[in-house]
Amino acid sequence: MVHPFLFLDWLAEQANIHLGSHVTYAWLAMLILIVLAFLASRGIKERPSGLQNFMEAVIGGLEKFIEETMGPKGLNYFPLLATLALFILTCNLIALIPSFYPPTANLNTNAAMALTVFAATHFIGFKEHGVGYLKHFTGPILPLAPLIFIIEMIGHIARPVSLSLRLFGNMYGHEVVLMIFLFLAPILVPIPMMFLGILVAFIQTFVFTLLAMIYIAGALEEAH
Repeated sequence: MVHPFLFLDWLAEQANIHLGSHVTYAWLAMLILIVLAFLASRGIKERPSGLQNFMEAVIGGLEKFIEETMGPKGLNYFPLLATLALFILTCNLIALIPSFYPPTANLNTNAAMALTVFAATHFIGFKEHGVGYLKHFTGPILPLAPLIFIIEMIGHIARPVSLSLRLFGNMYGHEVVLMIFLFLAPILVPIPMMFLGILVAFIQTFVFTLLAMIYIAGALEEAH
C-alpha cells in the first residue's frame, strides 16, 4: 500500500538513505521502547511513581500472564516473550499517528518475528529434552511414526506462516480501511476508526504473544 506521505521516509530521502518503510518505523518502535526503558529505570525508587510505576505495572502484568499460561518454567523465557509483546504493540499503535506506518503491516517484519518464535521453540525443546524432543514428532505408536512425523512437520512449518499472515492481514487491512475513510470523510469518520485501531492493536498483540507462549509451552512438555 502506498501512503501519500510518510514522515520518516521523507527524512530518509533527504539524507539519501533508501530503506523500506517497515525498517525505518521498526527502528522507531525500538527507539521508543529503549527510551521508555531508560527513563523508567533512571533513578529507581522503592515506591514507584510516574513512568516507573506505569512500566512496572506493564511488566508485572506480562509476567503474570506468562506464568499463568505457561507455568513457572515459562518465566525463563520472559525476556523473549515480553520483548515481542511490547515491540508488536508499539508497532501496531504507531499506525494511529498520521504519516506513520506500522511495521507489522509488512509481511517481512512479521515473518522475522514468527521465524524467531519458530527457532526458539525447537531450540528450547531440544535444550529441555535433548534428542527425546523428537518424540513430539513421532507419536506414541511406533508403526504410525512416519505418518505422524509428516503431519507434525506440516503443522510446525505452518506455525510461522499463520503467525505472520494473521498479524499482517489484520494490520494491513486496518491501514487500508483507515486510508479509505480518511479519503472519503477526513474529519468525522476516522475518529471511531482510531478507537477500533487501538482495539485491533491490543488484540493482535495478545494473539501473537499467546500463540508464541503456547508453542514454547508445548516444547517444554514431555512427549507422550
